[in-house]
Amino acid sequence: MVSVSLYTLGCKVNQLESEAIADAFRSRGFRVLPWDATGGADILVFNTCTVTSKAEQKARRVIRKALRDHPQALLIVTGCYAQVAGETLDALGREADVAQGAVSRLVVVSGDRKSRLLDLPGFLADTEQVTPVLCSQWLQDQGTLHPATERFRFTPGNFSLHSRASVKIQDGCDNHCSYCRVRLARGMSVSLEPKRICAAVQALEAKGYAEAVITGVNITQYGGTTAQQGVLPLGGLLTYLLAETGHIRLRLSSLEPEGLTDELLAVLGHPRIRPHFHLSVQSGDPLILKQMGRRYTPQDIERGIYRLREVKDDPFLGCDIITGFPGETEEAFEKTYQLCLHRDFAWIHAFPYSPRPGTAAYTYPGLVREQDAVLRVDKLTALARTGRQEYSRRWLGREVEAILEASSNPQAAVGVSANYLKLLISFPNHEPPPAGSAIRCRICGFPESGAAFSRFDALGEYINHTYI
Repeated sequence: MVSVSLYTLGCKVNQLESEAIADAFRSRGFRVLPWDATGGADILVFNTCTVTSKAEQKARRVIRKALRDHPQALLIVTGCYAQVAGETLDALGREADVAQGAVSRLVVVSGDRKSRLLDLPGFLADTEQVTPVLCSQWLQDQGTLHPATERFRFTPGNFSLHSRASVKIQDGCDNHCSYCRVRLARGMSVSLEPKRICAAVQALEAKGYAEAVITGVNITQYGGTTAQQGVLPLGGLLTYLLAETGHIRLRLSSLEPEGLTDELLAVLGHPRIRPHFHLSVQSGDPLILKQMGRRYTPQDIERGIYRLREVKDDPFLGCDIITGFPGETEEAFEKTYQLCLHRDFAWIHAFPYSPRPGTAAYTYPGLVREQDAVLRVDKLTALARTGRQEYSRRWLGREVEAILEASSNPQAAVGVSANYLKLLISFPNHEPPPAGSAIRCRICGFPESGAAFSRFDALGEYINHTYI
């Protein structure tokens, strides 16, 4: 039986699209193996990211290693990096050909043709031999694609790479942030029709999924059209989904501060919306935000945080921050640090600015030394760790809902709580339920320091199943 492995870098959209590709292969009889499986798979699918130069550097390392370690495998490289730098990736394949004296085993599939990988398993199932030339030719012969349709074909029937299901409602972005290359790879914002989203969520609920992550490149730009109501914004979509489903919980991916409208905030208070919100903040300095092309001010950020805490009881609030953007002085960074300190984030995903070819900021003056940008990341990351610990400790003794992950321990399992805490949950009287099960547990303590427990925020104690 032909086998396939997938490796994914980047956002939740990329993760979802890889799930759909894995499901397509599995449904046609292919074995889906871990990327590092002993012996390796016959087909390797690498879904890349272009958000930072480090993501691209990692992609090139992964590609070189895969070509070196798996001399008989077919390597298919797709995703955003493949969209904006296909020739660079093709060159890696030619480099390996020269080094190993072999025919090309690398096929680059641009991001806008990624959906064709959903049809590839059907084609390969009817062929006697899997070859790069055959796959490449077939992928190129598939004719003109319609992006608005193709980008929403990624709807896996089953999720095997993650314990929680996702639904992609939107792709692309209409913003023109001066640092962002993803919009160049993904294009302008497009939205899936509410009916199709609802059908996908209902199908997940019928299969027993307790939670669905609502995801997209910029979901606050969602605007799907209905015959009865016209264009529905994100708040209207969530209201519609909650009305048409019974118990499935909804978790939102990253939100833009300017998208926190009154309508959206009103529905975020619903009990079936998870109390976990991640904001694309990027900076706390008004001049840097303006240079970035962001559509809000520090005051808007603070107002949004205040409103989120009004509609939910102590929600998990996270944010993204870019340090070292051109022109970011120590004073400008200090404004960002103070915003993060006083707004009590439970997590801060901080990363240094990365000049991206093709973006406006690529030519901006006032570059910050890389070591200074990294030091600022370190300072924010230390604050993030403290914030996460303090947030976790506020929940000691309280009951939470959690979704279980796979477990090999007969008396314990890993779970992710409704408010996004990573829990090690004990089941003293019986084995844990299967991965994906929804339970109630009590946060009863915290792991001792040490590498074995560093990935857990708290310890939980099973109470019961409450729904499904």
